[in-house]
Amino acid sequence: MSTRSATVEAPAQPRELVQVPAAVRVEGVSQVFERGRPPVLEGLDLTVAAGEFVCLVGASGCGKSTLLNLIAGLAEPTSGRISVSAERPALMFQEPALLPWLTASGNVELALRARGVGRAERRAEAERLLRVVNLEGHGAKRVHELSGGMRQRVALARALAQDSSVLLMDEPFAALDAITRDVLHQELTRVWTEQGLSVVFVTHNVREAARLGQRVVLLGSRPGRVVREWQVDIPHPRTIESLGVGALATEITRELHREISRHGQ
Repeated sequence: MSTRSATVEAPAQPRELVQVPAAVRVEGVSQVFERGRPPVLEGLDLTVAAGEFVCLVGASGCGKSTLLNLIAGLAEPTSGRISVSAERPALMFQEPALLPWLTASGNVELALRARGVGRAERRAEAERLLRVVNLEGHGAKRVHELSGGMRQRVALARALAQDSSVLLMDEPFAALDAITRDVLHQELTRVWTEQGLSVVFVTHNVREAARLGQRVVLLGSRPGRVVREWQVDIPHPRTIESLGVGALATEITRELHREISRHGQ
């Protein structure tokens, strides 16, 4: 397990946190970017169980992406502690960020090469991962030959190539049209189930959160901290149009509007 923390003075009465097996544990994390400015995150606690799919929602600027970067180890918290069961979480962004001079398979192989996987094994493993994301037969295509949805599938395969049990996703489908996004929702749900991953998924789309997550976490603003959570008991398969998804999305949106109004955003 990798652990990142910042040293701070202990409070007079430290909070008692129940220690349970977790893929990600965030304890009392605060993040300040500029001295004299309000913290982006303050005293944030969040636990993600092994194999759980958690969606983070909140107003723009509430610190969702900042939290994801801290969990990924791309930055250190100003204070608090973050523990991750995986040595290095896999991270997937809104843009696929594929190298245009490489094929789909070549882009996946990059992540395998970074892990020290041999050339012959890399090729076979890249082909397997492309099958996992339903891109069998497209490995030889260049980036410009792939649709937006196909590029995001390659990006997902590249993330899976990192062989991590923890997958962090920062609005990966935001730029896609509704139909393509719905197809990728199905693919991601299938991959998550088959691979047994722990997923932390950041989105501005409340329906997307209700469609995908086992739990939806709302972050407040100024500073960012958890203000409410919803356990999603809607059985799979789910769709954006499912009645339960729509009802939950309406409830979350109502609470989000209250939070935005509370801060005058």
